[in-house]
Amino acid sequence: MKDSQILSTLDERGRSPVRARRAPLLVFDACQAGVVLRAVLFVEAVAAIGLMFVTGSVVDWLTRVALLTGGALPATLLWLVAVCSLKMPLARLPWAAQAAAGVALGALAGLAACGILAALDFAGPPPWLASACTGALLAAGIVASLRWRARGSTPAATAARLAELQARIRPHFLFNALNSAIALVRDEPDKAESVLEDLADLFRHALTEQEGSSTVGQEIDLARRYLAIEQVRFGKRLRVEWALDERVNAARLPPLILQPLIENAVKHGVEPSPSGAQVRVSTQLRRQMALIKVTNTVPAGQGQAGLGLALQNVRDRLRLLHDLEGGFRTALREGIYQARIEVPMK
Repeated sequence: MKDSQILSTLDERGRSPVRARRAPLLVFDACQAGVVLRAVLFVEAVAAIGLMFVTGSVVDWLTRVALLTGGALPATLLWLVAVCSLKMPLARLPWAAQAAAGVALGALAGLAACGILAALDFAGPPPWLASACTGALLAAGIVASLRWRARGSTPAATAARLAELQARIRPHFLFNALNSAIALVRDEPDKAESVLEDLADLFRHALTEQEGSSTVGQEIDLARRYLAIEQVRFGKRLRVEWALDERVNAARLPPLILQPLIENAVKHGVEPSPSGAQVRVSTQLRRQMALIKVTNTVPAGQGQAGLGLALQNVRDRLRLLHDLEGGFRTALREGIYQARIEVPMK
């Protein structure tokens, strides 16, 4: 089995029947490690390049960069803490007011940097006006980047959402699930009713707009319902193992991100094998990080390495929600395929 088959190809032409409710655009969501790192590197790069115009040697340049960093770094971090603390109040303002607030805070940060450098006895009289203008200009650049990031995440998340919905309601899945229920109607009506209830819950969740994120506990519950339906269909061929750590249940995940991994484990692990396959879902807390693993056996001679669209879809959605703090990896070794999601506990 090629790896491109293990993760389902998602058709982005799907249409969601539910209209999304627009949430406030969090432009100043600067509390993530990736945002902090990029902002600090941006300010340091601008400062280092600017100093090249007023230095005559590499040693002089390095000395001035080190001294300027003593003021610029604390001021940058101060600005990031300020806008992060005010992200919700700022989100309720018009965009022009948000931008003005960010630039004004940048000017104050520039004055703070100047004050720190003055205390360090930086050469010459303190350039208060120049520092305020520089701080405002750098803040404007970061604000523009944050707004681009916030606006860019919306269509990307929507496209991923539509692809996810299309995968959930594709015809063969609905056909097989309904056939499983129909086969039980006469002989085991109670079990047929249970299958239809699980199917209804899956579709209700898929077609209901989520508030940006779900939790590990909610995603595990949906996975249980989906596997309960498939258990009726495959019987003993589907062997499910759960190893769950309840401490990670509150960790945030993009909605409906776990089910396609489990669905593909069933589709490409159980369906091609006459003897079936084992599917293992596990969660674990490790150093304030939540690990979610979906593991399945793969029929012999199948599962060559590759890259599927759904694989990139999962990775992109995790990056939008957790930036550099989240991670997604897959591996195929000795007939065992594993998809691993890693997100922070916050």
